Amino acid sequence: MPTVTFRVLYVFIVLAHERRRLLHFNVTAHPTSEWTAQQIVEAFPWGSAPGYLLHDRDSIYGDPFRQRLREMGIRDVLTAPRSPWQNSYAERLIGSIRRECLDHILVLSESSLRRTLKSYFYYYLQARTHLALGKDTPEPRAIQPPELGRVVEIPEVGGLHHRYERRAA
Repeated sequence: MPTVTFRVLYVFIVLAHERRRLLHFNVTAHPTSEWTAQQIVEAFPWGSAPGYLLHDRDSIYGDPFRQRLREMGIRDVLTAPRSPWQNSYAERLIGSIRRECLDHILVLSESSLRRTLKSYFYYYLQARTHLALGKDTPEPRAIQPPELGRVVEIPEVGGLHHRYERRAA
């Protein structure tokens, strides 16, 4: 993501495939294999690591990263070269982030991008419905019957999106 001053910032995401749930993200101007290895530790604290991790062949997944995966008991699965369709959930999320959020804002710094993405990911997990999840959100939510009141609009992501809830008058 380019900033207003033309610095390029990189976003690292960890996504659980079963409900398209975002587990972790971070932003940096200088991604390295060591930095990426640290992000995996932060994404899976206290022995909560999955059995495998699917990723592409980018250089940020170098020896320090692969060593950290082995230490955590995670098997890494590489996609074929130039085959983004092999990690379609992550590619879809990246496209959604761009289309629904980043294409509509100017980024000033790492902290402003991190703040914007945090807001977007809250919306993505709590309010944005997915057809493949039966029009539910990645974080399941309760059905709101008409008895709870009228439907009100609540702005999200600085007004870029809205969620709707029933509230008593």
